[in-house]
Amino acid sequence: MNQLGQSPLSIARSGDAARSSLLSSHRVLRNTYALLAMTLLFSAGVASVTASLGLPHPGILITLVGYFGLLFLTTRLRDSGWGLLAVFGLTGFMGYTLGPIVSHYLALPGGGQIVAMAMGGTGAVFLGLSGYALVSRKDFSFMGGFLTVGMLVVFLASLAAVFFHVPGLSLAVSAACVLLMSGLILFETSNIIHGGETNYIMATVSLFVSIYNLFLSLLQLTGVLSDE
Repeated sequence: MNQLGQSPLSIARSGDAARSSLLSSHRVLRNTYALLAMTLLFSAGVASVTASLGLPHPGILITLVGYFGLLFLTTRLRDSGWGLLAVFGLTGFMGYTLGPIVSHYLALPGGGQIVAMAMGGTGAVFLGLSGYALVSRKDFSFMGGFLTVGMLVVFLASLAAVFFHVPGLSLAVSAACVLLMSGLILFETSNIIHGGETNYIMATVSLFVSIYNLFLSLLQLTGVLSDE
């Protein structure tokens, strides 16, 4: 027995458990990034097709029903192979809703630059924050409660902005959404690293939704700053 009262066998078992946990976290992280890359490409492809065909936006009601319905399905199937199909169904649907929005901005004077700046900003924020969480290995779990309340408030405020046609509120929601989605990227990446999230399908959905909302918010803010 050592000074701490632990036997060599107990120490060895603790070390094995720590290594097993670390390997599991790395596997979840690797699978999450691989699936995230595929869903982003798939969603972008669907958005491109939707925009090129000039299809109209499905509207706020269908968007909400489709999103929450597919999110519920993905959550139910997250532990089976069908969960992968559900993820692509969800991200494809989100790409479909994104296409008409991007098409609208591209039709504006300087629209291509607006979209490119929003895409570049989204990529920079995601890579920077994910990289920071991975390198620093800080635990951002303390942000969970704040992010949950913040997203609920932003969601309700965004609905109010749409139904009551308040442009100023819409811009405030976009600015708040940028901060919240940035926090969610830090939170989810940290959650994977520290073993809080062990299902790569749900981790992918969380990061995808963060990137999607971050892009939409930056798109709106960039459009306003460009006087368009």
